Amino acid sequence: MLISWGSDFIMCMKGVDDMQVNVLGTMYTIQESNKVDDPALEQCDGYCDDTIKMCVIDSMNCSDAMAKQNMQEYKKKVIRHELVHAFLSECGLAENSWASNEEIVDWIANMFPRMKIAFEQAESLIERG
Repeated sequence: MLISWGSDFIMCMKGVDDMQVNVLGTMYTIQESNKVDDPALEQCDGYCDDTIKMCVIDSMNCSDAMAKQNMQEYKKKVIRHELVHAFLSECGLAENSWASNEEIVDWIANMFPRMKIAFEQAESLIERG
């Protein structure tokens, strides 16, 4: 299945276990995993490895009483966060101190849906044919 998200610079092909996302012309794989299969997820809910063009997101199938109530929405936020890292990497900014600041990356990931709405209302997005 092919999904277009507003413009052609982010197009997704959803597979059985992963998703391919075009990030500025480079294909990244978004893959769900868990802490057992991927020990790197012990320290985070997701990560972006720009050396292999992959974002890994924790499946978050836990029964922790302190877990967030709406895991699907939280997973979407984590995916946006890791894709921001991918975009920063692909445009050459990943090594800049501000671009590796997790607070800034979180801000962009959290604000993007609201920014997209504002850009649409202002009719300021570039139409791709």
